[in-house]
Amino acid sequence: MSVKIQNKRVALIGGAGFIGHNLAIALKSRGHSVLVIDNLAINNILSFTNQNTKNRNIYWSMLNKRLDLLHQKQIQVNIEDARNYNLMSMILDKFKPDVIIQLAAVSHADQSNKDPHTTFDHTLRTLENTLDIAKNYNSHVIYFSSSMVYGNFVRDVVDEESKCDPIGIYGTLKYSGELILKAYNNVFGIPYTIVRPSALYGERCVSRRVGQVFIENAVQGNRINIKGTGFEKLDFTYINDLVDGIILILENENSKMETFNLTYGKSHSINQMLEILQKCFAKIDITYSTKDKFTPSRGTLSVDKARNILGYKPKYNLDLGYTKYINWYRKFWESLEKKY
Repeated sequence: MSVKIQNKRVALIGGAGFIGHNLAIALKSRGHSVLVIDNLAINNILSFTNQNTKNRNIYWSMLNKRLDLLHQKQIQVNIEDARNYNLMSMILDKFKPDVIIQLAAVSHADQSNKDPHTTFDHTLRTLENTLDIAKNYNSHVIYFSSSMVYGNFVRDVVDEESKCDPIGIYGTLKYSGELILKAYNNVFGIPYTIVRPSALYGERCVSRRVGQVFIENAVQGNRINIKGTGFEKLDFTYINDLVDGIILILENENSKMETFNLTYGKSHSINQMLEILQKCFAKIDITYSTKDKFTPSRGTLSVDKARNILGYKPKYNLDLGYTKYINWYRKFWESLEKKY
Protein backbone atom coordinates (compact mmCIF):
# COMPACT_ATOMS: atom_id res chain seq x y z
CA MET A 1 0.00 0.00 0.00
CA SER A 2 1.42 3.41 -0.99
CA VAL A 3 2.07 6.03 1.64
CA LYS A 4 0.72 9.49 0.92
CA ILE A 5 2.73 12.36 2.35
CA GLN A 6 1.42 15.89 2.76
CA ASN A 7 2.91 19.28 3.62
CA LYS A 8 6.13 19.16 1.61
CA ARG A 9 8.49 22.08 1.05
CA VAL A 10 8.59 22.22 -2.75
CA ALA A 11 10.96 24.37 -4.82
CA LEU A 12 10.13 24.86 -8.50
CA ILE A 13 13.13 25.81 -10.63
CA GLY A 14 11.66 27.62 -13.63
CA GLY A 15 8.40 27.77 -11.73
CA ALA A 16 6.92 30.86 -13.41
CA GLY A 17 6.65 29.06 -16.75
CA PHE A 18 3.60 27.44 -18.33
CA ILE A 19 3.85 24.18 -16.42
CA GLY A 20 5.43 25.72 -13.35
CA HIS A 21 2.86 28.36 -12.44
CA ASN A 22 -0.04 25.93 -12.90
CA LEU A 23 1.77 23.36 -10.76
CA ALA A 24 2.74 25.88 -8.07
CA ILE A 25 -0.86 27.01 -7.65
CA ALA A 26 -2.14 23.42 -7.42
CA LEU A 27 0.53 22.44 -4.88
CA LYS A 28 -0.19 25.45 -2.68
CA SER A 29 -3.90 24.63 -2.80
CA ARG A 30 -3.09 21.16 -1.44
CA GLY A 31 -1.25 22.58 1.56
CA HIS A 32 2.35 22.30 0.39
CA SER A 33 4.86 25.10 0.97
CA VAL A 34 5.93 26.37 -2.45
CA LEU A 35 8.88 28.47 -3.59
CA VAL A 36 9.56 29.55 -7.19
CA ILE A 37 12.90 30.47 -8.75
CA ASP A 38 12.71 31.90 -12.27
CA ASN A 39 14.64 34.58 -14.16
CA LEU A 40 11.60 35.28 -16.42
CA ALA A 41 13.87 35.12 -19.48
CA ILE A 42 12.82 31.93 -21.31
CA ASN A 43 9.31 32.09 -22.81
CA ASN A 44 8.53 34.71 -20.22
CA ILE A 45 8.31 38.47 -19.73
CA LEU A 46 11.92 39.26 -20.68
CA SER A 47 11.51 37.27 -23.90
CA PHE A 48 8.91 39.72 -25.16
CA THR A 49 10.48 43.10 -24.40
CA ASN A 50 10.90 43.85 -28.12
CA GLN A 51 8.07 46.14 -29.20
CA ASN A 52 8.00 44.45 -32.62
CA THR A 53 7.47 40.95 -31.25
CA LYS A 54 4.40 39.38 -32.84
CA ASN A 55 1.45 39.12 -30.44
CA ARG A 56 3.46 40.86 -27.73
CA ASN A 57 0.37 42.28 -25.99
CA ILE A 58 -1.26 38.86 -25.85
CA TYR A 59 1.82 37.24 -24.33
CA TRP A 60 2.51 40.02 -21.85
CA SER A 61 -1.06 39.90 -20.61
CA MET A 62 -0.88 36.13 -20.11
CA LEU A 63 2.50 36.31 -18.40
CA ASN A 64 1.38 39.06 -16.04
CA LYS A 65 -1.69 36.98 -15.25
CA ARG A 66 0.58 34.10 -14.26
CA LEU A 67 2.43 36.34 -11.80
CA ASP A 68 -0.85 37.75 -10.48
CA LEU A 69 -2.13 34.24 -9.78
CA LEU A 70 1.09 33.29 -7.97
CA HIS A 71 0.86 36.48 -5.91
CA GLN A 72 -2.80 35.82 -5.05
CA LYS A 73 -1.81 32.39 -3.70
CA GLN A 74 0.99 34.06 -1.68
CA ILE A 75 3.63 31.94 -3.39
CA GLN A 76 7.17 33.23 -2.96
CA VAL A 77 8.66 34.09 -6.36
CA ASN A 78 12.42 34.70 -6.53
CA ILE A 79 13.38 36.41 -9.78
CA GLU A 80 16.85 34.91 -10.02
CA ASP A 81 18.82 32.96 -12.62
CA ALA A 82 19.07 29.23 -11.86
CA ARG A 83 22.44 29.19 -13.63
CA ASN A 84 23.84 31.24 -10.73
CA TYR A 85 24.94 28.57 -8.26
CA ASN A 86 25.62 30.90 -5.34
CA LEU A 87 22.24 32.65 -5.51
CA MET A 88 20.43 29.31 -5.90
CA SER A 89 22.29 27.97 -2.88
CA MET A 90 21.41 30.97 -0.72
CA ILE A 91 17.71 30.81 -1.57
CA LEU A 92 17.36 27.05 -1.15
CA ASP A 93 19.49 26.93 2.02
CA LYS A 94 16.86 29.08 3.74
CA PHE A 95 13.99 27.01 2.33
CA LYS A 96 15.52 23.52 2.77
CA PRO A 97 13.33 21.82 0.17
CA ASP A 98 11.98 18.30 0.54
CA VAL A 99 11.30 18.27 -3.20
CA ILE A 100 12.91 20.19 -6.08
CA ILE A 101 11.05 20.18 -9.39
CA GLN A 102 13.40 20.92 -12.28
CA LEU A 103 11.49 22.80 -14.99
CA ALA A 104 14.12 25.29 -16.18
CA ALA A 105 14.81 24.69 -19.88
CA VAL A 106 14.32 25.97 -23.40
CA SER A 107 10.98 24.29 -24.09
CA HIS A 108 10.77 24.39 -27.88
CA ALA A 109 12.54 21.87 -30.11
CA ASP A 110 12.86 24.24 -33.10
CA GLN A 111 14.44 26.94 -30.96
CA SER A 112 16.82 24.38 -29.44
CA ASN A 113 18.13 23.40 -32.88
CA LYS A 114 18.63 27.07 -33.80
CA ASP A 115 20.39 27.99 -30.56
CA PRO A 116 22.00 24.90 -28.96
CA HIS A 117 24.28 26.95 -26.68
CA THR A 118 21.39 28.65 -24.90
CA THR A 119 19.50 25.36 -24.73
CA PHE A 120 22.46 23.62 -23.10
CA ASP A 121 22.97 26.50 -20.68
CA HIS A 122 19.35 26.62 -19.51
CA THR A 123 18.81 22.85 -19.53
CA LEU A 124 21.95 21.15 -18.22
CA ARG A 125 23.68 24.00 -16.35
CA THR A 126 20.57 24.62 -14.28
CA LEU A 127 20.11 20.88 -13.70
CA GLU A 128 23.67 20.47 -12.45
CA ASN A 129 23.18 23.33 -9.99
CA THR A 130 19.93 21.79 -8.79
CA LEU A 131 21.48 18.37 -8.24
CA ASP A 132 24.55 19.70 -6.47
CA ILE A 133 22.34 21.66 -4.08
CA ALA A 134 19.82 18.80 -3.68
CA LYS A 135 22.44 16.48 -2.24
CA ASN A 136 22.78 18.80 0.78
CA TYR A 137 19.17 18.11 1.78
CA ASN A 138 18.60 14.71 0.14
CA SER A 139 15.80 16.43 -1.77
CA HIS A 140 13.59 14.38 -4.08
CA VAL A 141 14.34 15.78 -7.56
CA ILE A 142 11.51 15.58 -10.10
CA TYR A 143 12.98 16.14 -13.56
CA PHE A 144 10.94 17.18 -16.58
CA SER A 145 12.19 15.30 -19.60
CA SER A 146 10.18 14.90 -22.84
CA SER A 147 8.59 12.42 -25.21
CA MET A 148 11.23 13.66 -27.67
CA VAL A 149 13.79 11.37 -26.00
CA TYR A 150 12.22 8.42 -27.85
CA GLY A 151 13.00 9.92 -31.25
CA ASN A 152 10.98 8.31 -34.04
CA PHE A 153 8.48 5.92 -32.48
CA VAL A 154 9.14 2.40 -33.77
CA ARG A 155 5.69 1.30 -32.57
CA ASP A 156 2.33 3.04 -32.34
CA VAL A 157 2.63 2.98 -28.52
CA VAL A 158 5.83 3.45 -26.51
CA ASP A 159 6.32 2.72 -22.83
CA GLU A 160 9.08 3.72 -20.45
CA GLU A 161 11.17 0.68 -21.40
CA SER A 162 11.18 1.61 -25.10
CA LYS A 163 14.56 2.53 -26.56
CA CYS A 164 15.50 6.21 -26.41
CA ASP A 165 17.01 7.46 -29.66
CA PRO A 166 16.56 11.28 -29.88
CA ILE A 167 17.28 12.94 -33.23
CA GLY A 168 17.60 16.67 -32.40
CA ILE A 169 19.28 18.97 -29.88
CA TYR A 170 16.22 19.26 -27.62
CA GLY A 171 15.56 15.55 -27.19
CA THR A 172 19.25 14.74 -26.87
CA LEU A 173 19.79 17.25 -24.06
CA LYS A 174 16.65 16.03 -22.26
CA TYR A 175 17.95 12.46 -22.43
CA SER A 176 21.37 13.64 -21.25
CA GLY A 177 19.61 15.19 -18.25
CA GLU A 178 18.02 11.83 -17.44
CA LEU A 179 21.43 10.13 -17.46
CA ILE A 180 22.99 12.85 -15.30
CA LEU A 181 20.12 12.52 -12.82
CA LYS A 182 20.68 8.75 -12.55
CA ALA A 183 24.42 9.28 -12.12
CA TYR A 184 23.84 11.64 -9.17
CA ASN A 185 21.58 9.01 -7.67
CA ASN A 186 24.27 6.34 -8.08
CA VAL A 187 27.02 8.50 -6.57
CA PHE A 188 25.18 10.59 -3.97
CA GLY A 189 21.94 8.68 -3.42
CA ILE A 190 19.72 11.60 -4.50
CA PRO A 191 16.15 10.31 -4.94
CA TYR A 192 14.67 11.21 -8.31
CA THR A 193 11.69 10.81 -10.62
CA ILE A 194 11.78 11.39 -14.37
CA VAL A 195 8.66 12.71 -16.13
CA ARG A 196 8.09 12.45 -19.88
CA PRO A 197 5.18 14.67 -21.01
CA SER A 198 3.97 15.18 -24.58
CA ALA A 199 2.27 17.87 -26.68
CA LEU A 200 1.01 20.00 -23.81
CA TYR A 201 -1.71 22.61 -24.21
CA GLY A 202 -3.72 24.84 -21.92
CA GLU A 203 -4.38 28.27 -20.47
CA ARG A 204 -1.64 30.92 -20.42
CA CYS A 205 0.79 29.01 -22.64
CA VAL A 206 3.11 31.29 -24.68
CA SER A 207 5.60 28.61 -25.81
CA ARG A 208 4.05 28.46 -29.29
CA ARG A 209 3.12 24.82 -29.02
CA VAL A 210 0.92 23.63 -31.86
CA GLY A 211 -2.41 23.90 -30.01
CA GLN A 212 -1.65 27.48 -28.95
CA VAL A 213 -0.56 28.58 -32.42
CA PHE A 214 -3.73 27.18 -34.03
CA ILE A 215 -6.04 29.13 -31.71
CA GLU A 216 -3.90 32.25 -31.88
CA ASN A 217 -4.16 32.34 -35.68
CA ALA A 218 -7.85 31.42 -35.69
CA VAL A 219 -8.95 34.24 -33.37
CA GLN A 220 -7.02 36.76 -35.48
CA GLY A 221 -8.20 35.40 -38.82
CA ASN A 222 -4.68 34.42 -39.86
CA ARG A 223 -3.69 31.48 -42.01
CA ILE A 224 -2.70 28.25 -40.23
CA ASN A 225 0.28 26.41 -41.70
CA ILE A 226 0.79 22.72 -40.98
CA LYS A 227 4.33 21.35 -41.30
CA GLY A 228 3.52 17.94 -42.72
CA THR A 229 0.37 16.24 -43.98
CA GLY A 230 -1.70 16.75 -40.82
CA PHE A 231 -1.94 12.98 -40.33
CA GLU A 232 1.05 13.05 -37.97
CA LYS A 233 -0.02 11.95 -34.49
CA LEU A 234 0.77 13.38 -31.06
CA ASP A 235 -0.32 12.40 -27.58
CA PHE A 236 -1.93 15.78 -26.80
CA THR A 237 -2.08 16.39 -23.04
CA TYR A 238 -4.09 19.03 -21.19
CA ILE A 239 -2.11 20.86 -18.51
CA ASN A 240 -4.46 19.85 -15.67
CA ASP A 241 -3.84 16.15 -16.29
CA LEU A 242 -0.07 16.67 -16.16
CA VAL A 243 -0.34 18.69 -12.93
CA ASP A 244 -2.47 15.96 -11.35
CA GLY A 245 0.20 13.42 -12.28
CA ILE A 246 3.02 15.46 -10.74
CA ILE A 247 1.09 15.80 -7.49
CA LEU A 248 0.67 12.01 -7.40
CA ILE A 249 4.44 11.61 -7.87
CA LEU A 250 5.24 14.11 -5.15
CA GLU A 251 2.87 12.53 -2.63
CA ASN A 252 3.73 8.87 -3.30
CA GLU A 253 7.01 7.36 -2.06
CA ASN A 254 6.71 4.59 -4.66
CA SER A 255 7.40 7.17 -7.39
CA LYS A 256 11.08 7.48 -6.47
CA MET A 257 13.75 6.12 -8.83
CA GLU A 258 11.13 5.69 -11.53
CA THR A 259 10.41 7.14 -14.98
CA PHE A 260 6.84 7.95 -15.97
CA ASN A 261 5.11 8.91 -19.19
CA LEU A 262 2.56 11.52 -18.09
CA THR A 263 0.27 12.15 -21.05
CA TYR A 264 -3.38 11.56 -21.92
CA GLY A 265 -2.37 8.11 -23.14
CA LYS A 266 -3.94 8.24 -26.59
CA SER A 267 -2.64 9.97 -29.69
CA HIS A 268 -4.61 12.06 -32.18
CA SER A 269 -3.63 13.50 -35.53
CA ILE A 270 -2.98 17.18 -36.15
CA ASN A 271 -6.01 17.15 -38.45
CA GLN A 272 -8.19 15.89 -35.60
CA MET A 273 -7.12 18.86 -33.50
CA LEU A 274 -7.97 21.13 -36.43
CA GLU A 275 -11.44 19.58 -36.70
CA ILE A 276 -12.14 20.62 -33.11
CA LEU A 277 -10.92 24.12 -33.91
CA GLN A 278 -13.14 24.30 -37.00
CA LYS A 279 -16.22 23.61 -34.85
CA CYS A 280 -15.48 26.80 -32.93
CA PHE A 281 -14.59 29.14 -35.82
CA ALA A 282 -16.63 29.80 -38.93
CA LYS A 283 -13.75 29.96 -41.40
CA ILE A 284 -10.14 28.81 -41.08
CA ASP A 285 -7.56 29.06 -43.86
CA ILE A 286 -5.19 26.06 -43.68
CA THR A 287 -2.05 25.37 -45.74
CA TYR A 288 0.46 22.53 -45.63
CA SER A 289 4.25 22.62 -45.98
CA THR A 290 7.21 20.27 -45.62
CA LYS A 291 7.71 18.66 -42.24
CA ASP A 292 10.90 19.56 -40.38
CA LYS A 293 13.36 16.66 -40.64
CA PHE A 294 14.24 16.96 -36.94
CA THR A 295 10.63 16.49 -35.85
CA PRO A 296 10.27 12.80 -34.98
CA SER A 297 7.30 10.65 -35.94
CA ARG A 298 5.41 10.01 -32.73
CA GLY A 299 2.21 8.49 -31.42
CA THR A 300 0.79 7.26 -28.10
CA LEU A 301 2.74 7.14 -24.86
CA SER A 302 1.55 4.33 -22.60
CA VAL A 303 0.55 5.60 -19.16
CA ASP A 304 -0.08 2.12 -17.74
CA LYS A 305 2.90 2.40 -15.39
CA ALA A 306 1.62 5.70 -13.95
CA ARG A 307 -1.87 4.19 -13.59
CA ASN A 308 -0.57 1.13 -11.75
CA ILE A 309 1.95 2.78 -9.42
CA LEU A 310 0.42 6.23 -8.91
CA GLY A 311 -3.27 5.78 -9.64
CA TYR A 312 -2.95 8.32 -12.48
CA LYS A 313 -6.26 8.90 -14.28
CA PRO A 314 -6.15 11.57 -17.01
CA LYS A 315 -9.56 13.22 -17.40
CA TYR A 316 -9.29 15.41 -20.49
CA ASN A 317 -9.56 13.77 -23.88
CA LEU A 318 -8.62 16.03 -26.77
CA ASP A 319 -12.16 17.11 -27.56
CA LEU A 320 -12.90 18.08 -23.95
CA GLY A 321 -9.55 19.68 -23.12
CA TYR A 322 -8.99 21.54 -26.38
CA THR A 323 -12.54 22.91 -26.49
CA LYS A 324 -12.06 24.17 -22.93
CA TYR A 325 -8.79 25.83 -23.94
CA ILE A 326 -10.33 27.40 -27.07
CA ASN A 327 -13.21 28.88 -25.07
CA TRP A 328 -10.82 30.32 -22.51
CA TYR A 329 -8.61 31.83 -25.24
CA ARG A 330 -11.52 33.46 -27.04
CA LYS A 331 -12.68 35.14 -23.85
CA PHE A 332 -9.13 36.27 -23.11
CA TRP A 333 -8.76 37.65 -26.65
CA GLU A 334 -12.06 39.52 -26.41
CA SER A 335 -10.99 41.13 -23.13
CA LEU A 336 -7.75 42.27 -24.78
CA GLU A 337 -9.60 43.75 -27.76
CA LYS A 338 -11.67 45.86 -25.38
CA LYS A 339 -8.54 46.90 -23.49
CA TYR A 340 -6.47 47.89 -26.51
